Amino acid sequence: MGRLEGKVAVVTGANSGIGLAAAKRFAREGARLFVTGRRQRELDAAVREVGGKAIGVRGDVSSLADLDRLYDVVRREAGVIDVLFANAGGGEFMPLQEITEEHYERTFATNVRGTLFTVQKALPLLRDGASIILAGSTSATTGIPAFSVYSASKAAIRTFARGWILDLAPRRIRVNGLVPGATSTPGWHALAASQEQDREMQRLSIAATPLGRVGEADEIAGAALFLASDESSFMNGSELFVDGGAAQI
Repeated sequence: MGRLEGKVAVVTGANSGIGLAAAKRFAREGARLFVTGRRQRELDAAVREVGGKAIGVRGDVSSLADLDRLYDVVRREAGVIDVLFANAGGGEFMPLQEITEEHYERTFATNVRGTLFTVQKALPLLRDGASIILAGSTSATTGIPAFSVYSASKAAIRTFARGWILDLAPRRIRVNGLVPGATSTPGWHALAASQEQDREMQRLSIAATPLGRVGEADEIAGAALFLASDESSFMNGSELFVDGGAAQI
């Protein structure tokens, strides 16, 4: 018996990186997967990697209509959700003096509004006792140059978890934050505007991490699996840091 045997899991932003790694882990442990992503070709490839009876639903979490379409599919195909990993998010470097309204709106639309309505619209399908995992970031607690808007959006995620465990207490639905440090994923490397900047970003991240390296997506996925499973049954409103110690010093 797998750790998620017979459970239904939804993972947003599962085209690549941490979302894809988590979906694969969940599937190997017996979960039935519904995964989302914005790009159809990458989503189709992700569904093949996840395997089993995984279903991909193309959509952008910042679009409420896309979220409605996702949950219509889940309702029709499975009827319930046991695990929701609100993983979709994104950001870009932008120093304070260059921040634009468009940059702010784009970041908060995906990371904050997208997370809020990903969870809210799932509520009718979530079983009592379900597990919700919110994708956080060490940048919410440590300053990073030219990253303040993204950091603020992830600080909002931390506050969501604290409030939602009270809203959902009557249903015993757990809400926890998963907080990766620098992790080698396509999205993380894409923050750099050039190969030289990417190498410098890696160098700085390694220097700031007591374990002396960046993380791998599968390492973060292992922590997501723990939060999804009954092994974390008394964790609620917590932040689980998987950062090599970077935010702890």
